[in-house]
Amino acid sequence: MDTIKAAVCHAFGDPLVVEDISIRSPEGSEVEVTLDAVAICHSDISYMQGDWGGSLPAVYGHEAAGRITGLGDRVRGLSVGDPVVVTLIRACQSCPSCASGSPVTCETPYDGDQGPIKTQNGGKLHQAMATGGFAERVVVEQSQVVRIPDDIAMDVASLLACGVITGVGAAVNAANIRPGEVVVVIGAGGVGLNAIQGARIAGASRIIAVDMSQDKLEAAIEFGATDGVLATTDAPWKSAFRAAGRGADAVLVTVGAIPAYDAAPRYLAPGGKVVMVGMPHSGGLSHYEPVILAALGQGMVGSKMGDVVIQRDIPWMIDLYQQGRLKLDELISGRWRLDQINEAIADTKSGTARRNVIIFDHS
Repeated sequence: MDTIKAAVCHAFGDPLVVEDISIRSPEGSEVEVTLDAVAICHSDISYMQGDWGGSLPAVYGHEAAGRITGLGDRVRGLSVGDPVVVTLIRACQSCPSCASGSPVTCETPYDGDQGPIKTQNGGKLHQAMATGGFAERVVVEQSQVVRIPDDIAMDVASLLACGVITGVGAAVNAANIRPGEVVVVIGAGGVGLNAIQGARIAGASRIIAVDMSQDKLEAAIEFGATDGVLATTDAPWKSAFRAAGRGADAVLVTVGAIPAYDAAPRYLAPGGKVVMVGMPHSGGLSHYEPVILAALGQGMVGSKMGDVVIQRDIPWMIDLYQQGRLKLDELISGRWRLDQINEAIADTKSGTARRNVIIFDHS
């Protein structure tokens, strides 16, 4: 076991503690990655706050990039020194979901309590979301990593592990947006901006951003929205109808807020669908009228991690970025050290940040 620094959650709602932990070497089909960057996602914050329960103590963080520094004896196609994106999508590649091309819903359970990390005295330490990326190094399954070009900056690359693939994938894969369709994106934060980019790339004719912040609506225009609607106005769906001349073919809810889910069906055109991307706290219930959805042929569909296949979709998104068709640099709001992680989390919780990134100094 080696000793590394990690930000550990000991109690829900408390600040993380940067301390020494132990990590074992990779085995079998695992790879060890020394991280250069890890972004802070609202899912990490929800877990830290106890919104979804979970095992403690834990190391969160799942949106990372770095270089491979160790390989298990069954790893193929990767080498020490390769730059990679590290995702939480751990796929067995043999269950019914994986076999049908949906690795994000892999049905083989993973017990993070039995993962590669321990406390410094050998006690249980939960590897959250199969990653534990708020640490100098991670050991993960080969299925969780994708090799990336050497010239991609690591802070930018880390965003491809979750926020970008979740938003773009929700538009392209889950919503299956077609050229000429009308799209509403509720929430113009980090994932929402990427959903807007995905809708633009897919050829939507109108992309209407809905948010409670005027500043975020202006950012949405920068990322490809054609119109912005303040969610604080009376019946904002009426403003969306006026902007597009009709209802939406797809409404992507990218915030984990129950009021947003309650309102989402009101934006729909006949035959349209609500795509559920944002994750409310456990036990949160939304209300809608099934008779309306049935009568108008409308639907609701969940979107986990943008329904991506990372070996297919991350290289595609990198290509778009290199062509200047996908904005990534503009998503980064701030760069922080590991010992500043609680400040970075507070800044993220303020609602003004797009993505804050922890940068590791290995000098």
